[in-house]
Amino acid sequence: MKRIARTLMPVGLAAALVTPVLTAQAEAHAQVPGPARVAAVQSENGEVGAAKAYSRNTTLSRAKSWLTANHGTRVPYSQSRTFGGYRTDCSGYVSMALKLAKPGTNTVGLTSSRYTRKIKMSSLRKGDLVIDANGSNTTRHVVIFVKWTSGAHKSYVAYEQRGGYGTDRSVRSYGLGADQYDAYRPKKYG
Repeated sequence: MKRIARTLMPVGLAAALVTPVLTAQAEAHAQVPGPARVAAVQSENGEVGAAKAYSRNTTLSRAKSWLTANHGTRVPYSQSRTFGGYRTDCSGYVSMALKLAKPGTNTVGLTSSRYTRKIKMSSLRKGDLVIDANGSNTTRHVVIFVKWTSGAHKSYVAYEQRGGYGTDRSVRSYGLGADQYDAYRPKKYG
């Protein structure tokens, strides 16, 4: 019994000495507001600075993920179902790629100044949006611009969630002719 007491006494004493230090550190950390804790990031060279804006590559990576997210196949299109908490229509898909609040905003909502700003089609960069916000919920559409197919800018590669098919990466020319599509830049990119 004395042997157990001799072994446990130093352990108990160490715990008694360390606990106030750990508690003080935890309390000091808890007093720092949440955004302040996450707003600072350390760069590769060790400098601490503000967090970066949401990246275009992240948008494209998230968009691409739905090509195989449904047990190795594309996520099917639906205006009434969800996948991972996001609607599986075109605007729900874009909301997912931009990591907006679930279940996602609608196509008209994506054109609001809260999320995007209108740009010229010639200014499109990867991760920008091409949107037709006119008409009804069965005619409006949005795609995520990936890249131009050539320097002529007559068509481009885009990710989209299209009716009757689901997630797709295809060549499109929306917004380049006499249609109602316009280009928008998500504000998340800074």
